[in-house]
Amino acid sequence: MDVRGPMSWTILLCFIGVAPLGVPGCTRRERAVVVYTSVDDVFARPLGERFENETGIHVLLVPDTEETKSTGLLNRLIVERERPRADVFWSGDPVRAALLKLKGISAPYHSPSAQGLPEQFSDPDGYWAGFSARARVLIVNRNLVARGEEPSSVLDLTHPRFKGKACIANPLFGTTSMHAVALFAALGDVKATKFFEDFAANGGKIVSSNGEVRRRVADGEFALGVTDTDDANVARLEKKPIDVVYPDANGMGTLIVPNCAVLIANGPNPEAGRRFIDFLLRPATEEDLARGEAAQIPLRPGVSIPSGMVPIANLKPMAIDYTKLATLMDSLTQGYLKEWVDRGL
Repeated sequence: MDVRGPMSWTILLCFIGVAPLGVPGCTRRERAVVVYTSVDDVFARPLGERFENETGIHVLLVPDTEETKSTGLLNRLIVERERPRADVFWSGDPVRAALLKLKGISAPYHSPSAQGLPEQFSDPDGYWAGFSARARVLIVNRNLVARGEEPSSVLDLTHPRFKGKACIANPLFGTTSMHAVALFAALGDVKATKFFEDFAANGGKIVSSNGEVRRRVADGEFALGVTDTDDANVARLEKKPIDVVYPDANGMGTLIVPNCAVLIANGPNPEAGRRFIDFLLRPATEEDLARGEAAQIPLRPGVSIPSGMVPIANLKPMAIDYTKLATLMDSLTQGYLKEWVDRGL
């Protein structure tokens, strides 16, 4: 648990019932909201602080680790289902949000702030709402891949010209697990299994995280890899010799990974949780996330974006059913993908 600052400690003590009498904020629980988030702390915390300043409701952020993004907090929410400690799950992807719905851990909430967000990126029953998105992209080291030789598809990672030169993050965690499951949904079991087997046979490597993919491609240890647009933007800001390819524009499409706001059923502070979700879903949040280091793509049309950002209207999103991916996640990450990772590590 990442707890910073005296006020956060006060809130935590209030929740476990050991704060001394007279500590400010302990008399009214609705003046606090507990947010589990798989979004990087550097992006999530400033927004949490802005919500605190605007509402007076204190935010206790509980983040995940880089290596187990989303998965660790998902398991925690499952364990806590009979006595929830979180009010909101701010998920970095919709698959975990869909899993929480399937397991009866989330509650429906149709936020008025969701007006204008595309319906295709949210649950029609209101169990999660999608906003600012990342895309799954290919990151290419310009010093190692000649102009005209760049890959155009995720499937190009198996091409002989990239033998021993490609990497991906562990597909049991985070957005890479979602991407792996999406490939099974899009390609079918036979073709998707062939892709992973061919990737391994071509000398492709598994690294610990999307951030590690970015670091190792940017530093020239690998020629290319698959990561998220926020990691690719970090490499750009560091002036690394990288290019970004939005893959499969002429085929199955690029995987779009929206943030999702999820209200936890029977959380300790439901009204504060709804107010935090209203805050996350407003256009100003999408603009903040677009202009910050996260470089996340607004899903609403008309939200101002920085120069150089590719708008969602210019991308071809992979046509997927996020709930279907949720139903496939457990079987694949505990079955074939786990066996595949174990062989490669």
